[in-house]
Amino acid sequence: MTIADPAAVANHSDYTDNVYSGKLDHRAQVCALIEKDGLVPKHVIESEVKWFYDVLGLDDMYFMLEDPATVAGHITSLYGAQLTSMNKTNSVDITFESRREQGAVFIHNSVPGISKTEGPNYEKMIDAEYLDISVPQSAFRVESYRSRGKVSKSLDASLRTYFVNACDFVNADPKGDAALDINQVSDRTFLAKATPVVLDLYGTVMAKVLGRTGPVIVSEELPSGSYRLVIGYRQRSTQGYFSALSDLYHYYGLYSSRKYVEQFSNGVTIISLYLDLAKHAKRLAAGSSGAGSGAGSGAGSGAGSSATSSIGSSPVLGATAAPPVSIEDGIAQIMREASLLFCIPNTPFQTLFKTSELSVQEAVYGYAGWIFAQHFLNRLGSEYATLVDILDPTDGTDMAVLAKLKKRLRQETFTRELILDIMLRHRDLLKDLYAHFAQAHYIHTETPAPGIRRLADRLADRLQDSLHVSLSMARLQDKAPLTRDELLVKIARVTSNDHDAMVMRALVDFNEHVLKTNFYQPTKVALSFRMDPGFLPAIEYPAKPYGLFLVIGNEFRGFHVRFQDVARGGIRIVRSRNAEAFSINQRTLFDENYSLASTQHRKNKDIPEGGSKGTILLNMDAQDKAAVAFEKYVDAVLDLLLTGQSPGIKDRLVDRLGRSEILFFGPDEGTAGFMDWASQHARRRGAPFWKAFTTGKSQALGGIPHDIYGMTTRSVHQYVLGIVRQLGLDEAACTKFQTGGPDGDLGSNEIKISRDRTTAIVDGSGVLCDPRGIDRAELTRLALARQMVQHFDLAKLGPEGFRVLVDDFQVTLPDGSLVQDGLSFRNAFHLNRMAAADFFVPCGGRPEAIDINNVGELFEPDGSTRFKYVVEGANLFFTQDARLRLEKAGVHLFKDASANKGGVTSSSLEVLAALSFSDDEFAALMCQQEDGSLPAFYQEYVADVQKAIEANAAREFACLWSESKRTGKPKSVLSDELSVAIVELRKSLESTNLWDNEPLRHLIMRLALPARLLKEIELETILSRVPLNYLKAIFGAYLASHFVYEYGANPGQFAFFEFMSRFYTKAGGSADK
Repeated sequence: MTIADPAAVANHSDYTDNVYSGKLDHRAQVCALIEKDGLVPKHVIESEVKWFYDVLGLDDMYFMLEDPATVAGHITSLYGAQLTSMNKTNSVDITFESRREQGAVFIHNSVPGISKTEGPNYEKMIDAEYLDISVPQSAFRVESYRSRGKVSKSLDASLRTYFVNACDFVNADPKGDAALDINQVSDRTFLAKATPVVLDLYGTVMAKVLGRTGPVIVSEELPSGSYRLVIGYRQRSTQGYFSALSDLYHYYGLYSSRKYVEQFSNGVTIISLYLDLAKHAKRLAAGSSGAGSGAGSGAGSGAGSSATSSIGSSPVLGATAAPPVSIEDGIAQIMREASLLFCIPNTPFQTLFKTSELSVQEAVYGYAGWIFAQHFLNRLGSEYATLVDILDPTDGTDMAVLAKLKKRLRQETFTRELILDIMLRHRDLLKDLYAHFAQAHYIHTETPAPGIRRLADRLADRLQDSLHVSLSMARLQDKAPLTRDELLVKIARVTSNDHDAMVMRALVDFNEHVLKTNFYQPTKVALSFRMDPGFLPAIEYPAKPYGLFLVIGNEFRGFHVRFQDVARGGIRIVRSRNAEAFSINQRTLFDENYSLASTQHRKNKDIPEGGSKGTILLNMDAQDKAAVAFEKYVDAVLDLLLTGQSPGIKDRLVDRLGRSEILFFGPDEGTAGFMDWASQHARRRGAPFWKAFTTGKSQALGGIPHDIYGMTTRSVHQYVLGIVRQLGLDEAACTKFQTGGPDGDLGSNEIKISRDRTTAIVDGSGVLCDPRGIDRAELTRLALARQMVQHFDLAKLGPEGFRVLVDDFQVTLPDGSLVQDGLSFRNAFHLNRMAAADFFVPCGGRPEAIDINNVGELFEPDGSTRFKYVVEGANLFFTQDARLRLEKAGVHLFKDASANKGGVTSSSLEVLAALSFSDDEFAALMCQQEDGSLPAFYQEYVADVQKAIEANAAREFACLWSESKRTGKPKSVLSDELSVAIVELRKSLESTNLWDNEPLRHLIMRLALPARLLKEIELETILSRVPLNYLKAIFGAYLASHFVYEYGANPGQFAFFEFMSRFYTKAGGSADK
């Protein structure tokens, strides 16, 4: 039902009317101005003005805001448009815009229920320039009205007006309870217009928004029969949402008579849409009530039908479905899909959605598939695999050629643009692929909403037509979706070349390997997919991960990879300085994630947890939204970890995995400050593992900060000290080059803990170099303040010293050489001859900064190397082939998997404490107190953790040094062999009955657990509280690591028996038990 007078309803239950008391005088001035201009015949001026003011039905706000001269111009333009339309078969666009410092007015002609695909898109403009950037300090509200009359008899369109105004909050900075008081956090204009009914409704929605991460969506039927749809969400948590919602309700044959966007100073946005059926949808609804096949034949027959015959769908309908047959049906669908659009409001498939060629689900599915294909198309092919088998893996030249070929194939074979073009050309295949996906993952609720039930009943009578319902309503299908084999046959038949077929087959792989997804959850903030890693080609990823998550949000894409069920690793934010950097980061994102997780798995050999890693690549236009991206990433992953249902909020998922999972997150680049939020968010969402969900939390939540206590550096520096000790060096006389500056965790603590003569440091701000040694006191000052080298006091540099910042250009160095630009100089300085030193300790930098292609630059013309000793603190700074070439030349090199493991040990013991203590004990013994003090137990426990880190590092160093001398193998290879040996032995021990030997179990656990923890809690209490699989992992990790460090990776036949005998003797048992 069309609302004849929106103000009538407004007075009843929501906004009060906009009433302009000076309208008559305003009108008279407009008449005079039009007559003076002489562009409109004098005898029609009065009728045109009367029509504009009284018949067209513009809201009075328009007349309040626009001066008479502007209105006169609009009327004159409209008159001209009407004359033009009489001589044209196509419609004439009418657009007006007026901007001012505190807001804007936009007007355009609009056919109700139809999205515009040409001309200026004012709603996108409003999103980008006003709504997407709104924050409490600077926010904009919007009022939008549709004129009640048409522009003219010859133009089937009304005028849509948008009034954008800067907010004036009652309380711009609410604290405590004031943040929940709608009368405190509202804009003054909104408060003047809103009735108590609206204030109560918005207050309820606001409270729910502040209590969850995703959108809050409610609907209400109005006395007129139309509906009000209210959507609340946190400011800047989505982009382009206002305009995307219009496309969504247009898709279902609805239009809005008016809509409002309200901002609140507590960071909440609320959109209200007043929706009714558009004329074309009403005609089809009336036709569907006719008898038998007559109604069906009028609904259209396949691809040749008009656009209006393909509007609307069920929760996962294809775009060929008929529109909803009632407004209730449409509202029910919109409420489900508004959350999907919240996650991904705009995609490259948006135009096909606007023109109803794809449904919103198909468009978003296509976007997810596009991202999957970008990362996982097997681009190397069988020829590459053959080449790998032929070439000599120990030959540096062969490996260099192979590395270059692999890089080129990945970059050039399938670009993002090519993949997208192929998918857009094969949109019919895309629909089939989506139906195949939906068949597996959509759960049709047993008790659907009344609107959905009515839709199901009506659609069941029309299956003889070209209605194609996706698997959300499997019982309503006119034909089953294609099977995997049928899809592959169709792809082979429809595609015209191998490239097209490979791209579309990648989507089949995607469908087949998704084990769980939140795609159909009623509320969500990002899309998450738990993948079976079986699709990863072994030639590229030789070690198969245990689990893989793909997460896609409006601001980012991300992965999580783990190599063991119980695994731990950090979550890393990947930023891009420019479009070129983003393109590189996008291409290498998963490979970097995989390598980091693999390295982490090798690093975690001393602890119960296996290795994992998460990465979050920020989109180019979201470089300032790391916190938003991280929160969405975490919430979307939790969607797949938690079971249970909350009606209207979370539904049960299709679980093709068949078992519960727990992930443990830790801090990494760009996320150190987010760990508290993640832990508390998991608690709010009811996760039983919330205390252990994240490590690196603040001390107020019982965390042990790695940077404050130098946990990672304690392990790295043990290798420096080991080299010094083994070779009889004087650390103070040794020179050192360091990447990763005094602002970082590793970099700052390496400066504080070392006694060497540091000659050069590279960090995010630039290069600091002094061949005679950088002033140690000034470096320490920066490290304590956690400041970059840009803050170094240049007066402390020697005569040969210099500093070049990334923003510098044309800098002459003391030796007379010229630096063209600082950024390039910084990025390549680790390859510069001026970086030469005894020690190279990377404490930061991008992965694979030194690979087989550039490692040659670390050699002098005489074949000598620029560094004698390398301790790889930063993860993956060197590739393995680069390490091997350096070691072959005589460099003592200790790789990241061995040196950089202090942080994971600290995190593991942090979790052990959380699992061992009750909530009250944990708060009293591990958490910072209200007065800011740290419990005595906490400080003593941290000291135990530091001792454990140093002892583990010293044991592995000793093993690597002695095994390298004994076997002649490179330490980089031995490091991997030790890791594999420990991990495999630990896995084997878990399947033995050693744990069942109670005396042995108690002995090993007393040796493995921190002494201070055992002093505080009885061993039996710990054994009763900590999960059994975790306890067994501790038991196995202790035995496996101590055995391998003592006997090496390839021990003798009876070595383990000899090793265990001593423990049996101490335990008072026997090896036969």
